[in-house]
Amino acid sequence: MVSKSVIISVFIVIFGIVIFESDSLFAESQVKIVDLMKKIEVLQDMTADVRAKVDLIQTKTGQGTKKIEMLYYRRDSDDSFLIVMIAPEIDKGNGYLRVGDNFWMYRRNTRTFQHVNRDESIGGSDTHADDFEKRKLTELYGPSKDSAGKEILAEEKLGAVPVFRFEIIAKVNDVDYPKKIYWVMQDKGLPLKEQSFSASGNLMQTAYFINYTTIEQRYVPVKQLYIDEFEKGNKTIVELSGISTKKLSNELFTKAYLENISK
Repeated sequence: MVSKSVIISVFIVIFGIVIFESDSLFAESQVKIVDLMKKIEVLQDMTADVRAKVDLIQTKTGQGTKKIEMLYYRRDSDDSFLIVMIAPEIDKGNGYLRVGDNFWMYRRNTRTFQHVNRDESIGGSDTHADDFEKRKLTELYGPSKDSAGKEILAEEKLGAVPVFRFEIIAKVNDVDYPKKIYWVMQDKGLPLKEQSFSASGNLMQTAYFINYTTIEQRYVPVKQLYIDEFEKGNKTIVELSGISTKKLSNELFTKAYLENISK
């Protein structure tokens, strides 16, 4: 099974936008893991409304490949988002709407809305409603330290790219993975690779941030690969297209709009 953390990355990290900064991220001070974590959090803070088309290609051993397509609209000023499914055909026209603490699922065939709870599956995937809750990385994790009390942080290269590799551990219980390792670019702090581990230390998932693009002088990750390390052969590719940061209408985040667009 592809972990639901794939979707967390899709709808949080992948829609994060980073304003261009100087080439040297930590030129004047010693690098600390918490600084790198805060830089990643910038990726998760919206500075504008966002709309995009999202394609998820899931490959599962023995089940073949499934493509899920959706339109996604997000506005962080009032914690709202809208998802409209456009493929596969069986899910076309279905949708999900969140405004504040309210989360509804819309079914086109019955033209009905249902108030859903936090563990509701999204589009038959491994995504759940609680995956859309905004929680900062520094609230969930802290730096890992070795037996000498030193942070587990190193400078190395990922391919030809200079990166910081660092390890973090969970501070709370309700996370998918208690331990993670990140590889981030030394100059801009952009994540290039992420590994997630179980409480027993087993590698469960590896994520690659394959391609970033720039939109209005901001970085946006537009292609990611997630490899299931527990069930070998399972993977998910996520791609974005048609990204816009223009202000979204208030009418868009309403039941009436979702019902109308799904006809």
